[in-house]
Amino acid sequence: MANLYTIEDLLIGKIYRSKSLEGKIVSAEKHSAWFGRNAEGYLVEIDNGMIKNQFRVVAVGEND
Repeated sequence: MANLYTIEDLLIGKIYRSKSLEGKIVSAEKHSAWFGRNAEGYLVEIDNGMIKNQFRVVAVGEND
């Protein structure tokens, strides 16, 4: 039987990198941000090794 993963499951544990932040994604949940017809927004919590985790909204493309 095949394993079934959610997008949230696949985001958790990945490394997030931007010009202002780098760290490991520790949680993810669907977000209402609109990125176009073929993408969904996800709010991710990023552990950057500081005292307080940071949050970002990322776009995840949907492929048929």
